[in-house]
Amino acid sequence: MRPLQSPAVEKKTTRIPDKLYFKIGEVSEITGVKPYVLRYWESEFKMVNPSKSRSRQRLYRKGDVEMILKIKKLLYEDRFTINGARKKIRELGYGKSSSQAELQFEKKSTAPLIQEIVQELKEIQELLRD
Repeated sequence: MRPLQSPAVEKKTTRIPDKLYFKIGEVSEITGVKPYVLRYWESEFKMVNPSKSRSRQRLYRKGDVEMILKIKKLLYEDRFTINGARKKIRELGYGKSSSQAELQFEKKSTAPLIQEIVQELKEIQELLRD
């Protein structure tokens, strides 16, 4: 007979769907963590900071779900306290910024492109006059 384990401790690979936002119920299903626990973790772990919709529903991003899975592992499997888990997350370099990573774009001058467009528009204008 197999020893009973809490569903929170069973080891399995969690696949996070490829979506932009998740509601708290979806996050609860994906992570196996009850919604009231997720709300509590938001107050204890500042790096879990879902945005809110106009109707005040929590909207978690994929990064939030990944962080919740890390927190769950630290608390339930590795048996850290909340303070210990918070410290470990900082040591690992997570949670330094709660905002989405900035996108890097090439800085190109748009002047040549604008001149080309203006020239093409002038040519079209000439064709329409004829």
